Amino acid sequence: MSDHPLKHRSNLLTGTAGGEDWARRAAARAMLRAVDFSEDDFSKPIVTVACPFTNATPCNDHIRKLGDILFREIVAGGGKPFLFGTPVISDGETMGMEGMKYSLMSRDLIADCIETMHEGYAADGIVTLSGCDKSIPGALMPLLRNNSIGLTLYGGTILPGRYKGEDLTIVSAFEAIGAHAAGRMTDEELHQVECHSCPGAGSCGGMYTANTMASVIEAMGLSVPGSASHAAVDRGNRISREKRRDCVDSVQALLLLLRRGVRSRDIATREAFENGIAVMMALGGSTNGVLHLLALAHEAQVPLELNDFHEIGRKVPMLGNLKPFGKYVMADLDRIGGIPMVMKTLLDAGLLHGGCTTVTGNTVAENLANVSPGPGGQDVFASPDRPYAPPGRHISVLRGNLAPEGAVLKLSGKDLSHHAGPARVFDREEDALSAILDGKIRKGDVIVIRYEGPKGGPGMREMLSPSAALMGAGLGKDVALVTDGRFSGGTHGIMVGHVAPEAQAGGAIAIVREGDRITIHPEDRSISLDAGDAEIAARISRWSAPEPKYPRGVLGKYTRLVGSASKGAVTS
Repeated sequence: MSDHPLKHRSNLLTGTAGGEDWARRAAARAMLRAVDFSEDDFSKPIVTVACPFTNATPCNDHIRKLGDILFREIVAGGGKPFLFGTPVISDGETMGMEGMKYSLMSRDLIADCIETMHEGYAADGIVTLSGCDKSIPGALMPLLRNNSIGLTLYGGTILPGRYKGEDLTIVSAFEAIGAHAAGRMTDEELHQVECHSCPGAGSCGGMYTANTMASVIEAMGLSVPGSASHAAVDRGNRISREKRRDCVDSVQALLLLLRRGVRSRDIATREAFENGIAVMMALGGSTNGVLHLLALAHEAQVPLELNDFHEIGRKVPMLGNLKPFGKYVMADLDRIGGIPMVMKTLLDAGLLHGGCTTVTGNTVAENLANVSPGPGGQDVFASPDRPYAPPGRHISVLRGNLAPEGAVLKLSGKDLSHHAGPARVFDREEDALSAILDGKIRKGDVIVIRYEGPKGGPGMREMLSPSAALMGAGLGKDVALVTDGRFSGGTHGIMVGHVAPEAQAGGAIAIVREGDRITIHPEDRSISLDAGDAEIAARISRWSAPEPKYPRGVLGKYTRLVGSASKGAVTS
């Protein structure tokens, strides 16, 4: 493969030395000289570095430091970096309040901000950083949308907290709230869990959405090998040695991509998406992975549907013993080989496409050639012949009269034949949470939380607060939760989300009444409202959509633009 000039298109900004456009671009160069451009720099490739830093959340508190490391490495490699920020909304902090409505919306806003900067300056290459979970797909969507030359780098997982000899994550705090409300935890114990759950910078430590998406993107070949499982910082809250190495490797990979002219869609093929889904299923990843992979496939113009997740999931056993349903956190997986070890195991089992191109310039199989399988004597990650759950027992796509376009059930290895019970209907998350904490939910109930979908919320809030409260109250195995919203990667229990069409769009979930019987049947991949077709049709005919909650502002704009969760809830 012949090398390309590194300066692919930024001559549009700087002009070409000795060319006809040189004089015309003098004003642009005059301004660039004010930001440390020398005469020689105008012949160098311009690289945008998306740096979604904020001190509002530990997930992104360290991202500016990573941006500075990338900046120096790009300069050392002969490029000129443009560093810029994006919005960041912390799911964990805004969970259960109105601010959470900005979370999913921020994914598409982040993507638009990155596209604006990269395309506006006609940059040659791009490196996008990410931390909190919506910033991860948001960091990759614009690369795929515009078929850019570049890659993404995950800021890294948080290290686990410790209390009473157990590892803690942010989900420990959410579940402690439910345990406290149920009288199973004292005030002091709740305070200690609060104080010890998050020891420093990095994204939530279990196989929640951030670590799920980082793993998926590494499996797709769009970030450097090993980077998904590396911790953000050490115990002194300093950037970890491994994450510093990831920055170096990412810049080297970018320069290779520029030399070879390899674009993001050359890597993000249908087979690459299948690799990402296989890793997600093996690790017991978040249901948000479904939503975000559909959005990424939309941007990459790769055909991908809800049923594809089921078909791939039928082949892949659940091998990760990772929180929220298992014992371990991402740092433990890293200790035994991280995502390269996971991928090697799946490749050897015939569950990955080894010929896919990656940002290293090598194929998946070439990257994994010298990777060792998981070591013996550990129970963090199982072998395919002795899985924690057989294929088809993690994320399942359900359909039925309650969700004709589909819904997503997270089994996480549970052996659930069916669940049926009376509907307890709530039109907002806060009301459902109050009912749980006030002891008004009984075993066998099916909690329905509606008008929380992409348009109805708006923003499709995560239901971690009520789901964690159920677990903390000891009802996780006996109460189902059905919503047109979504779930945190930290959610476990009998949880059905992404119900489509959503209530705001006239889906059947809008006409469920208190006491109606709902049946969830994973083996049949069905979810149904036990009412006749005529009764459902009559109720829908009498229903009218409520006025949008936010007619103006960014949420009003989002309400008008966003599509169905069954298509990734995209706005473009």
